Amino acid sequence: MERTARLGTGVGWRPEIAGAVEAMPGIDWVEAVSENLCPGHLPESLVRLRERGVTVVPHGVSLGLGGAERPDAGRLAALAERAGALRSPLVTEHIAFVRAGGPLTASQRLEAGHLLPVPRTRDALDVLCENVRIAQDALPVPLAVENIAALIAWPGEEMTEGQFLYDLADRTGVRLLIDVANLHTNHVNRGEDPAEALGELPLEAIAYVHVAGGFERDGVWHDSHAHPVAQPVLDILTDLASRVTPPGVLLERDENFPAADELEGEVAAVRAAVEKGRAAAGGPVAGRRAPAPVTAGPARDAAGAGDAVRQRLALAQTALLSALVAGTPVPEGFDRVRLGVQARALAGKRADVVAKVAPELPVILGTGYRPAFLSYAQRRPMTGGYRRDALDFAEHLLRDGLPQDGAVRRELRQWWVEREGPVPRPRRPGARWARATGRALLRRRTASDRA
Repeated sequence: MERTARLGTGVGWRPEIAGAVEAMPGIDWVEAVSENLCPGHLPESLVRLRERGVTVVPHGVSLGLGGAERPDAGRLAALAERAGALRSPLVTEHIAFVRAGGPLTASQRLEAGHLLPVPRTRDALDVLCENVRIAQDALPVPLAVENIAALIAWPGEEMTEGQFLYDLADRTGVRLLIDVANLHTNHVNRGEDPAEALGELPLEAIAYVHVAGGFERDGVWHDSHAHPVAQPVLDILTDLASRVTPPGVLLERDENFPAADELEGEVAAVRAAVEKGRAAAGGPVAGRRAPAPVTAGPARDAAGAGDAVRQRLALAQTALLSALVAGTPVPEGFDRVRLGVQARALAGKRADVVAKVAPELPVILGTGYRPAFLSYAQRRPMTGGYRRDALDFAEHLLRDGLPQDGAVRRELRQWWVEREGPVPRPRRPGARWARATGRALLRRRTASDRA
């Protein structure tokens, strides 16, 4: 494994806080969402930061390395292009799946619009390892992958989070982006001990660390990135820093941006937590406990993830995603209540992003936008990007003769026609789609069981 770049203290760059980030003292590096950048037209703020010697790291959110399909070559090329344009020392992505369906399940492709957890099983690990190797071969700089927060747990998991990450790093040499806020999220939502997870990690593989805020509601921790960092999250960071000096630590904030001085205060709290951990490192430190290996050794790696393994994973992920976004039955073994919480969270995020992509819609529909969109999203999964989703939502309302106010409806129709064309596409009811998907999944599962 190549030597990890020393990054220092950083903050997530977002257009809404670009000025505050540029003016913030002591910022060594920033991270920007890769999909929001155009290499030929980089934001002037990022260009100025780069010219000042501030490192910029592209952070991908749509590759879906934990999905059943192999990584899309176009998405990999785009990530590589952004790394080159920014002269970044590394790029990062997530251990997650973001879409399912397609050829492996003979069903329509679904988009989650969010990062969803992969099952910690041998099959999922085999697929993830091969996908990571494909990505590593396509990228011009090292790759680091991030553990994600989860509201739900897969039934029948075979490894702890620490063990899963240890084996991934051991088998691929990939670096790890450890999000201590996500460790806290999994502690609250899944009962997993963050100290135990840290104790199992290959500390030498850590590329950098994420810190972010969230909130708890009805016993569920929501990793919002829109609230101040909670003390338990800082405590986990301190624990990590007592075990190893992180090459970099970065504060993430994606929504509800505070004033510049408050943001600086959060960065200062992150620094203090790291310094507290390093001070404690002089005494007894809980070292890394390497978990027992769960793989079958080099022969397993050499074989890669076969089509049968990928198909099993594809069926499982499609069934879960379909239940979350299309109202199909909850797969056996999942917590129905938690799945309901996750489904509502996905619909809410989808409504928020569509409102950003198509800001005219909340203006046209006023207070009726959000309830109308959430009702639409319950049975109509996202099968393309958010811009497509915005158009489909508007078309859905117009077909149903909504909104009832004629003037508002005419304004919505004009907005839609300017972007889509004068003739609506044929209706494709979500209920019909859900039934067809359910039948396809059942046929595939039956065939797989017989095999």
